[in-house]
Order: sequence, then C-alpha cells, then structure tokens
Amino acid sequence: MSRSTRSALLLAGLLATAGVAHFARPKQFDAIVPKSLPGEPRTWTQVSGVVELALAAGLAVPATRGASARATALFFAGVFPAHVKMAYDWRDRSPKARAIAYGRLPLQVPLILWARSVGRTGA
Repeated sequence: MSRSTRSALLLAGLLATAGVAHFARPKQFDAIVPKSLPGEPRTWTQVSGVVELALAAGLAVPATRGASARATALFFAGVFPAHVKMAYDWRDRSPKARAIAYGRLPLQVPLILWARSVGRTGA
C-alpha cells in the first residue's frame, strides 16, 4: 500500500469515526451548533454525521478520492464556526475543558492541509 493510499484511508477512518460519533453521542455535537443556523441542532448534527460518513466513503474509493478530499477540506473549513462557538461557550469551564476547546481551533489547519494533500495525490 502506498503512502498516499495509507494517508487517504487514515483520513477516511478519522471522518468515519467522527460521523459515527455524531449518531452515538449527538448531544455533544448539538451543543456546538451555532444558534444562527435555521432548524434544530440535532438536524445539523445528523446532517454533518452523514456528510462525514459520505466523505469517508469517497476517500476510501480511489476513483472518487480526489474530489472527496477537496470536499473534505471545504467541510473542515465549514465546521470551523462550530469550533469557535465551542471555545466561546467553554470559556468558563475547567482548564482541561478549555484546553480541549481552544486546541480544536488550530487543529483545523492541519486537517485542511491533510485533506488538500490527499486531494493532490488523487486516485
């Protein structure tokens, strides 16, 4: 297995795990849905879980890997406002909780770059 295939499958595994978590433990995701979005937070949690699972599937298939990787990079950028909301909401929590919330913000950059890298290697 090539390094680029391994990288794509690792990214797919990360997304699949996150997608399943949206259904297994939805309350934690509901809490970070920005209130400015229309509808119910649970709907957004479920939609984002489905999107993550679809992106994971697309990354796992060589023929769709390039397009799925580019969509994954856009998805990671698109969920950034939820991470900002989480950091703001958790500003009065324990130091450990704040570190988790604040740590997620810069983590989006390497995730976006990882997805872009997988997209460049393509199928």
